[in-house]
Amino acid sequence: MRIEKDTLGRVNLPDDVYYGAQTKRAVDNFPVSGLRLPRRFIKAQGTIKLAAARANGSLGLLSRKMRKAIEKASMEVMNGTHDAQFVVDVYQAGAGTSQNMNANEVIANRAIELLGGDKGDYRRVHPNDHVNMAQSTNDTIPTSLYMSSVEAVRDDLVPALKTLKGTLITKSREFGNIVKAGRTHLQDAVPVRLGQEFSGYAESVNKDLLRLQNAMKSLLEIPIGGNALGTGINAHPRFKKCVIDEIRKITGINFKGSRNLFEGIQNVYPALELSAALRGVAVTMTKLANDVRLLSSGPRTGFAEIRLPAVQPGSSIMPGKVNPVMAEMLNMVCFQVMGNDTAVSCAVQASQLELNVMMPVIAHNILFSIEILSNGITVFTQKCVSGIEADAQKCKYYADATLAMATALNPIVGYSSAAEVSKEAYTSGKSVKQVAVEKGILGNSDANKVLDPLKLTGK
Repeated sequence: MRIEKDTLGRVNLPDDVYYGAQTKRAVDNFPVSGLRLPRRFIKAQGTIKLAAARANGSLGLLSRKMRKAIEKASMEVMNGTHDAQFVVDVYQAGAGTSQNMNANEVIANRAIELLGGDKGDYRRVHPNDHVNMAQSTNDTIPTSLYMSSVEAVRDDLVPALKTLKGTLITKSREFGNIVKAGRTHLQDAVPVRLGQEFSGYAESVNKDLLRLQNAMKSLLEIPIGGNALGTGINAHPRFKKCVIDEIRKITGINFKGSRNLFEGIQNVYPALELSAALRGVAVTMTKLANDVRLLSSGPRTGFAEIRLPAVQPGSSIMPGKVNPVMAEMLNMVCFQVMGNDTAVSCAVQASQLELNVMMPVIAHNILFSIEILSNGITVFTQKCVSGIEADAQKCKYYADATLAMATALNPIVGYSSAAEVSKEAYTSGKSVKQVAVEKGILGNSDANKVLDPLKLTGK
């Protein structure tokens, strides 16, 4: 064991841990969920500390030896070497002070070790004075949130959505000439091609990608350099520019400073914008999952217009039953994301005066949403969408049977008379074409032309 001191007194710590007194107090004070902020967030924290050490070193505020030690320790944090040392619960001290100090202490103690000292000997490298130099929880935590979110969306969610979009486009071409009944209000509507239906799904995913790209632009504006409130207190006048330049070099992403640091620390609106875009993705995916479930329902008592890949048995009591499990999984992911968005919205609006203190729960929910959407969409695409098959015969049966075929008679006999044809077809059990011919509205040849389901679907 070793003993460390902070402003409240002495704290006992296992000698093998790199975190220090403030982290240990947070662990003891907040045994709430067992949840931790994820790898990407910790990587962003390490990136910021590395960039700050380089900036402060270039400004002559850190000795070369200390700078190099902090840099190496920060890079280890970036690379995940010390993830087990980040032990603070998501539900922690407001603003993420404990999370920031967790990073400061781990990096300081590792840097001390690299310099040949013993953990806790903060005369060599101090968590606050050196690792946290020119920074505050109030600017590093939102900056970590934005940086980690940009990388997660770029590297995980965007590729997942692009793959889904491409797969849906492929299916829309594959199903291009398969005519089926359209449905509105879950009632018969005019014919549509299955490929047209799938092209609509693909375009909805494309629009989600556009909304995500717009949200990501706002995340590129980071408040680092504002320090506690936006005044940049205790920071070198050139620190803000230097640290952002270093962050750009390390990440390869074109981050820029907040246009107004006071607003950038008071609010976390970029997180709200991203959360809304994620909710939009969840809404789109819910619609897609629900449609897939409906279109594949049956196989003998439902729509059964498409067949889904069988990936596992569907019932513990009904032999041979196969359920649309991938669509059901995606539904559950989407409902969780919608709930996460509600939590983010509440936390963002809780900002007061100079600071939003709810940032840890905002970061947790946003990064969690990105993770489960990315993973859920990926496996849904691989194990469901890519293997969808059409039942062309069933689709044609419904296309011929839909009562909305009477719509094609509007230009010939008018809406009211066409409605009478539809009603008679319904009560008699005959097709619209049969009734139109029997009533002398159309001859057989004209009926085949006017009431051809494929022609009614347009180009």
